[in-house]
Amino acid sequence: MTSTPGTPGTPGTPGTTGTTGTSVTSVTTPALELVEVVKEYPGEPPIRALGGVSLRVDEGEMVGIVGPSGSGKSTLLHIIGTLDRPTSGMVRLAGVDTSDMSDRHLSAVRSQLLGFVFQQFFLLEGMSALDNVANGLLYRGVALAKRRAAAKEALERVGLGHRLQHVPNKLSGGERQRVAMARAIVNRPAIMLADEPTGNLDSKSGAAVMELINELHHDGHTIIIITHDRELAAALPRRVSMRDGHIESDEREPDHAAAGAR
Repeated sequence: MTSTPGTPGTPGTPGTTGTTGTSVTSVTTPALELVEVVKEYPGEPPIRALGGVSLRVDEGEMVGIVGPSGSGKSTLLHIIGTLDRPTSGMVRLAGVDTSDMSDRHLSAVRSQLLGFVFQQFFLLEGMSALDNVANGLLYRGVALAKRRAAAKEALERVGLGHRLQHVPNKLSGGERQRVAMARAIVNRPAIMLADEPTGNLDSKSGAAVMELINELHHDGHTIIIITHDRELAAALPRRVSMRDGHIESDEREPDHAAAGAR
């Protein structure tokens, strides 16, 4: 979130009235903004995976992007996550326009602004939960002791403070996904991207992971969940449905609609 500088009681403080009596309105920078994003893959004719997608996600929102196989949701995940570049259109992360960035600059932005949770966990076997999470800060130049301290805090937040030295094959599927979630939030990203976060879990473990995701949302994290599971998506405060590379619908729960319509 950005705002004009100021202190309480003076003009420029978001949402307050200054000493002059003038009301000051806060200015919110979206966590994510897509403008007419097109993605085409080579072919005769080219294969259009995304056909001009525009989407805004505000800071602190939790959004489910849902659709069947071939709807474009995985391509959209790659575009949002800067793992792929759009053919045309604009992608802004926390106000940062990524359109013309070099690969090196894009990698730096990705490590600072995004946290990823994948269906397959992607944990390093033979490495403790603590160091798997600490690796989330590896490319930010943070000293090892500070990385481990931050990793310990993140693991405690997801309920694994008692599993710090366990390697992945000594953890349950639900615990491994919690380690992945701790790794995603250890750098305090602008957005946590979760790709089918319950896809490899039984129903009990999946429900526990979704409960934790809801807790992280209530802590203030901005979370985007990519899923084909309409039952899971139905429980989220905002649902963006995709089909054939386009947004088919964008629905919010009534108590979240006002907050999102800024």
